[in-house]
Amino acid sequence: MPSSAACKRPENLVEGLSSKDPGTRLKALRDLKNQIIGNRTKKLRYVKLGAVPLVSEMLESGSESVVLVQAIATLGSFGCGLDAGVEAIVKSGALPYLFSTLANPDEKVVEAGARSLRMIFQSKLTPKYNILEDKEMDFLFSLLNSENETVTELAASIIMHSCETTEEQKALCGSGVLDKLALLLEGSSNQRDASLDSLASVVKNNREVVSKFVGLHNGKVLSSVNGLTKDRSPRTRLLACSLLIALGRACPSQLQDIESKADLVRILVELVEEPGRAGDEAPRALGDLIEKSEEVQKLACSVNAVEKLCKFLHKGSIQAKPLAGILHALAELCSNLEDNRRLFLSLQGLPLVAEMLNHESVGVRIAACICIRNISRSVKNLSDGLTDKSIVIPLIHLFDDPSIEVQVAALGATSNILVHFTTHKSIVFECGGVKQLVKLSSSMVSELRVNAVSALRNLMFQADKMCKENIMLELTISTLASLICDPEPFVQEHALVLLRNLVNGNVDCINYVFAEDGLIINAVTRQVWNASSVGICIQGIYVLANIAAGDEFHKEEVMRILFPLPEDGRNQSILIKFLQDSSSPKLRVATLWCIINLSHLDSPGAVDRIARIRGAGITCAIKIMVNDPCLDVKFRAKMAMDQLMASGN
Repeated sequence: MPSSAACKRPENLVEGLSSKDPGTRLKALRDLKNQIIGNRTKKLRYVKLGAVPLVSEMLESGSESVVLVQAIATLGSFGCGLDAGVEAIVKSGALPYLFSTLANPDEKVVEAGARSLRMIFQSKLTPKYNILEDKEMDFLFSLLNSENETVTELAASIIMHSCETTEEQKALCGSGVLDKLALLLEGSSNQRDASLDSLASVVKNNREVVSKFVGLHNGKVLSSVNGLTKDRSPRTRLLACSLLIALGRACPSQLQDIESKADLVRILVELVEEPGRAGDEAPRALGDLIEKSEEVQKLACSVNAVEKLCKFLHKGSIQAKPLAGILHALAELCSNLEDNRRLFLSLQGLPLVAEMLNHESVGVRIAACICIRNISRSVKNLSDGLTDKSIVIPLIHLFDDPSIEVQVAALGATSNILVHFTTHKSIVFECGGVKQLVKLSSSMVSELRVNAVSALRNLMFQADKMCKENIMLELTISTLASLICDPEPFVQEHALVLLRNLVNGNVDCINYVFAEDGLIINAVTRQVWNASSVGICIQGIYVLANIAAGDEFHKEEVMRILFPLPEDGRNQSILIKFLQDSSSPKLRVATLWCIINLSHLDSPGAVDRIARIRGAGITCAIKIMVNDPCLDVKFRAKMAMDQLMASGN
């Protein structure tokens, strides 16, 4: 006879699952379940050996309750925290049979089925439950009305997993789900937690549903949620805070009270230090709370949020999900406040974040990029911290990351760094970064194009002549011309800023605009006359203003574009329209700069150009602008008028 050890070998166990002898099959099933519980490595091995379909068959064959319970529990274990396991379960067709176990007369089978399904529905790979079908909604309600606590928890988990669209939120809200979930808040701790989690999904970014929830039972449900932020259970406190944050983000009036915000900040910062799941997820919730709110970021700083989060970074050996949450929270804390950035750098947080750029988790790499992007806004404090290659080179390597989201985040961080840190421009050339940026500027993904062109424009900013020439060697005139006319408006705008930086301060660089039969200047002309976006008009006019700062040929070409002859089909200069644009002071300033550069009296052809400008009725428009409410417009208008009138004298 084979030894007991031989029987428990993975291959033998899998063989035992398909045995015709019920006793052998049950023993193999129990051994399998015991081996894989909490053991990710063994789960993966058995998935590869094809154990999941064999276990699923036991649900289909109408087995005895004892076999059903073991098979269900085994599938639940495969689906717990293992996407490959969930994928195998779905592929095996086991989900309908698992749902059917909820109607089994044996309470143990029902309990096992609900537990397994709840674990499986925690994975993003599990198919969404079709909430919008009446039949499925009725079944969901039957689960919510169950006397079995685990079944009601499952119903809440299904809602949390499957409720994503506004239509699904409204369908659930209209069917009375809010009332059902509110009742679960009065149940056991598990029911309470499942309800809080599900409610956050139902109200997320939906003002209408939030309004209905807030009014439930005359506000008593909302008061109950507020009370749960002080519950003894760390998990309950976290979920209650998360629900209140979701309510506040969908409807800001629900979270206006500064004391309420301060309480949430204090609770979440305390939860960061809790062991287990609550502590792992608290940083993400904290980041969501303080996002885009300088006021709340200051509150977080006052309770030492930066110090506590950095302390965790220094501990090391953090799982990917909580690590991404910590980086997300730090990124938000450093997004606006200079003091927070200074504190973060003094705590030696930057080298640790730089290491995370090479992390195996996509979420961690994205969060690390965003963190660096926000910290790099601090020119004064980062002049030393970002002068080595430990950040720039890993960021450039991420341009080729398999994840598009990581590429977008890496480009965003690189773009910020290149604005102020001149030393990094040489590193980008050395590492082949310019070639990669040019390649990404032609990507089919608009976000990649936007961020790549943004990085190129910042690389061009205040660059010397040699640097500009090297960039154009890679970029080429034809590519830049096509980017100026890209289908994506943000790409057009960034491309025009890139061109503006190229032609700024160097007459030789202006000549790129007229090369190859005027590809670039023709593209700029089309944008200035036809662009629907004010931002594109502003940058297009600034390009022309910089060209007008060149020699006589350059000035006359700009005059040709802005003051066309009647036979060109354009009777009025576009400048009149821009000068009279009351919505954008920036556009008015850009237009005035263009006129100032065209009418500079040191230039040989100035008198003739000024006569043409005055003849086009420009002076009348500028006279009105001398009293413009914007000080910058007023100052530039006076400069322009002084030059235009001086020529007449």
